Amino acid sequence: MDDHKIKVGELTSLVNKEIEALTGHYGTINERHVYKLRSGEHRSPNALLRVALERVTGLTAAGLGFVPRGKTTPDSPAPEDDPVYRRAFLAAATAAGVTLTAPSATQRRLGSADVDRLNAKLAAVVSMDNAYGGTVELQQHAAALAEETVHLQNTHTASSRIRSELYGVAAAFTASAMWAAIDGRRLDQAEPYLDRAITLAGLANNKLIMFRAWGHAGIMYRHLGRRADAIAAAEAARSLGVTRNDPFYASLAWARLATFHADSGDARASVRAIGLAQDSYDRADHAKHRPPWMGFYDQAELDSLATFANLRLRNWTAAERHAHRCLTTLRPDLDRNRALTYANLALAQLGQGDIEPAVAAARTVAPGLARHGRVGGLLEAFTTQLTAVAPRSPDTAAWHEHWRTAA
Repeated sequence: MDDHKIKVGELTSLVNKEIEALTGHYGTINERHVYKLRSGEHRSPNALLRVALERVTGLTAAGLGFVPRGKTTPDSPAPEDDPVYRRAFLAAATAAGVTLTAPSATQRRLGSADVDRLNAKLAAVVSMDNAYGGTVELQQHAAALAEETVHLQNTHTASSRIRSELYGVAAAFTASAMWAAIDGRRLDQAEPYLDRAITLAGLANNKLIMFRAWGHAGIMYRHLGRRADAIAAAEAARSLGVTRNDPFYASLAWARLATFHADSGDARASVRAIGLAQDSYDRADHAKHRPPWMGFYDQAELDSLATFANLRLRNWTAAERHAHRCLTTLRPDLDRNRALTYANLALAQLGQGDIEPAVAAARTVAPGLARHGRVGGLLEAFTTQLTAVAPRSPDTAAWHEHWRTAA
């Protein structure tokens, strides 16, 4: 604030506008909040406020002097078990400023205001996924919002347009619950959400949600070892009209397909898909309005998926190049993605025999995220490979000590 000659009222306004961009509703931060943040009385702003502050200032939470929520001590509980996380989650989940309740008895007809309220809730769910990944609480919250949205449909009247939009929101909530289960490696819980999301998207006649659901399905099948199903799901997503109408969606479909071809050992198809993903991304209109759940996809995510594909193909140099490029463009609020990229970078460097930088990259992952979902799986694989490659290296010993306390 001193550097930029910004006063408390001005910063408050900027933060509330950023919250509006994240959730669809103007924020409720007041000047007293800012005074407490400046004085140090509040050291750990909740997730939504932290993301807004990072976007307004261009600095990380640590750079602003706060204690980042993802930076837990070795003895700290996993995010979903942390009461501080729960408070941050609830703050973001209610960021729209209203609770998700049915209209009053006298308001028997649903309208655009109900759709807007639910879309604000969806934006908050997406924001929490970006910050913490697929926790159990996020999965349950998204599933409950989906059921509540369907319940509204069955207890109130609405025009065909509003009803279609509400089914689409319910499908999006269900897809978010599915993704949370996949990201948290609760794969047995993920598949039922797929059937539900596809059904609701069909009722909404919403091809965008179908694209999202099939995209998640491909990743789920990949983790289940069902390689043919993963490719079929990715092709189902790629065949939808949205990929022909908007190369941005085509880019994501091709990038995911590249990872699935790599899993099957088809290097030629994988490398071709990465090239097509980049070509489509370069042709896309990046200023075009898209749903909040597509906000994660950018050049950094494309490079992240290219990193995954090249790791599977054992193209270590290409994997490291894409990982570094991902880190240079990755948004500061995507903590989980940053952890995934550092874990992948460590694997790429280890594949080239660069033990010291590989361990340094792995140690960059925050302890709280090192225990979670896909990040934990990658670091487990890194630990196994490091032990096999350099069992007597002092760097290996240092990593094992770090891993025992972190995980």
